[in-house]
Amino acid sequence: MEQERINYMIECKGLKKTFQSENGAFEVVKNIDLKVKENEFLVLFGPGQCGKTTILNMIAGLETPSEGIVTVNGKEVHEPGPERGVVYQTISLFPWLTVMGNVEYGPKVRGIPKEKRRATAQHYIDMVGLQGFEKSFPVQLSGGMKQRAGIARAYANNPIVMLMDEPFGALDAQTRYLMQKELERIWEQEKRTVVFVTNNIEEAVYLADRIVVLANRPTQVKAEYKINLPRPRNYVDPEFLRLRMEITDAVDKTL
Repeated sequence: MEQERINYMIECKGLKKTFQSENGAFEVVKNIDLKVKENEFLVLFGPGQCGKTTILNMIAGLETPSEGIVTVNGKEVHEPGPERGVVYQTISLFPWLTVMGNVEYGPKVRGIPKEKRRATAQHYIDMVGLQGFEKSFPVQLSGGMKQRAGIARAYANNPIVMLMDEPFGALDAQTRYLMQKELERIWEQEKRTVVFVTNNIEEAVYLADRIVVLANRPTQVKAEYKINLPRPRNYVDPEFLRLRMEITDAVDKTL
């Protein structure tokens, strides 16, 4: 019987990254091999400053590997591209543009006609729950609303991959929890391949199909956990708590 073919949307092969400093070269990422299936929600989890963002930036095309290659949808990554949406912790909305102006910015730059790009932007504004705020400027929005707008802006480019670097890390605990629930809802609705970086264990277990635990610098894959808990997940479910403890112990041993 022919084995079922698995479609990997993202592949990192022999990925290394070395930076130069006044004190010489230092290796941040060492021999990372990583495969992410289509529509999978993958979480990169590990201690702060271990190299998670560097891996994400190489997938985004914002950093060039010192060795190894990254492919997205079968094509080698050499630079940023619209098929990869990026959302960072630092909110980077254009302050002189409204919510609508920010969300439609990518399609506008790509030359999409106004009527079509407005309809696309409105769809994603509605999807993230910002209907009624289309004419608001970033200064008029709360932190959670700004991140909603950032997510809508990334989706409006119709990426096949979403790369998210601790997007809720600067939010208060209650807003962060609400945004985790919203992101899960949006992912279930829109289905994209997601690579999500966090050092928050509850967030990782709540969102992930699979968690890749990274060792401290130079970063290597320490362990992987497939999260089979039903969605939506419950933070006090016994299996949730068991996984939280197991993964926390694995990370503690890498420090």
